[in-house]
Amino acid sequence: MLLLGIDIGTSSIKVAVVDASTQQCLATAKYPDMESPIISPAPGWAEQAPDTWWDHVCKAINRAHVMESYDPKDIGAIGIAYQMHGLVVVDKEGEVLRNAIIWCDSRAVETGEKALESIGKGRALTHLLNSPGNFTASKLGWVKANEPAVYARVHKAMLPGDYIAYRLTGEITTSISALSEGIFWDFKEDKLSEDVFRYFGFDTTLIPEVRPVFAEHGALSKKVAAGLQLKPGIPVTYKAGDQPNNALSLNVLQPGEVAATAGTSGVIYGVTDQLFYDVESRVNTFAHVNYLPDAKRLGVLLCINGTGILNRWVRDQFAAKLSYEAVNREAASIPVGSGGVRILPFGNGAERMLGNRIPGAQIRGLDLNTHTRAHIFRATQEGIAFSFRYGLDILRENGMNPSRIRAGMANLFLSEVFTDAFVQTTGVPIDLYRNDGSVGAALGAGIGAGVFASEAEAFSHTTPVKQVTPSGGDAYEKAYQEWKHLLSY
Repeated sequence: MLLLGIDIGTSSIKVAVVDASTQQCLATAKYPDMESPIISPAPGWAEQAPDTWWDHVCKAINRAHVMESYDPKDIGAIGIAYQMHGLVVVDKEGEVLRNAIIWCDSRAVETGEKALESIGKGRALTHLLNSPGNFTASKLGWVKANEPAVYARVHKAMLPGDYIAYRLTGEITTSISALSEGIFWDFKEDKLSEDVFRYFGFDTTLIPEVRPVFAEHGALSKKVAAGLQLKPGIPVTYKAGDQPNNALSLNVLQPGEVAATAGTSGVIYGVTDQLFYDVESRVNTFAHVNYLPDAKRLGVLLCINGTGILNRWVRDQFAAKLSYEAVNREAASIPVGSGGVRILPFGNGAERMLGNRIPGAQIRGLDLNTHTRAHIFRATQEGIAFSFRYGLDILRENGMNPSRIRAGMANLFLSEVFTDAFVQTTGVPIDLYRNDGSVGAALGAGIGAGVFASEAEAFSHTTPVKQVTPSGGDAYEKAYQEWKHLLSY
């Protein structure tokens, strides 16, 4: 059987077709070629159009078919990974009522703070494992308070992956994992949070039917199947947020295992079997893909909004015609420490690990007589690596001390400068794998469809292609401490 994985990213849609028998990727494609824009109607706001996601999903799938490396009719299950914490609202006819408010939108920070004050910090942390913060429930609360005419027409509130599954199948479903990332779920009671729904005045009918992550979430409709050259009736058997899915794709499923990613945002994601929370809500805890009430597996997520988006901005502003490979080569020509240039990467909305502050991206220590764009390129990647170290230290404060970290060899981990800075600064070895979110979603579909006897079997052929170990990072430590000092200003 062939498996189709769809990854709904912020910058593009990526799809992969995987042979379940070998776990090998037969084809991969993305759309569009250039990064999708983020709509920002006001400072701190970030939106995208769900119908654009759907259009790009269709184009990416058909682009993969053109490679002619498989028969589309052999695809037997579909899995979906998606950008987390977004809000999509539809009316009774299933029509989208407004642009999606996506993960890096900051408008609901105050909304979440008021909810936390009303619910009580102690109760919120022990039941939700998080502050309501700037997550999906708070975004829906913002719509209710500021766009009452829109809210009055809302039939269902969804996460981005729920919406794409709906467009494929006509069915609207969700999961405990999705609801937990939206801060709708009470982990103490293992049900929808009465505190959240009471405070915001939400009706529970706004929530789609809850099904397991690995389960059928509808069957491909005849009309959609015809447009995508697929068999009608193919089940969608897996849906997960991009970071739980990234962990799945790296076979990070059991307590103590840790994954990282450095795409538009940067994430460290560790699995625990405890109802874990950070008293300052700088890191967040959600139900992992294999969460069960009687066998709890939770993902502790540290998110840095401003990582790859900064790397892209710097490339676009200083050397728009250069490839990322060329940028990486120029960065590698500069010694560790970037000649004293320090860059704070926090320019993409409120940073949870900084207490929901919005310090903005900053370039410090620039000498116009000696520094070049290569210094900027290296300082960018070092600054991003330093933000990972800062976040990892928060996780260490909370008792999570990874002995190894797994990551996909993609995005910033394609850069030797960034990878070395990450390992030497954190002091943790890293295993790099040839994987991505769309392949992980495809394998997740195989688990949900029962193609694999177990989750472990789905990754029986997964081995690291590169391992990087610490080798003494005194120069990095000095640069990191200087970088960290800038955060106090």
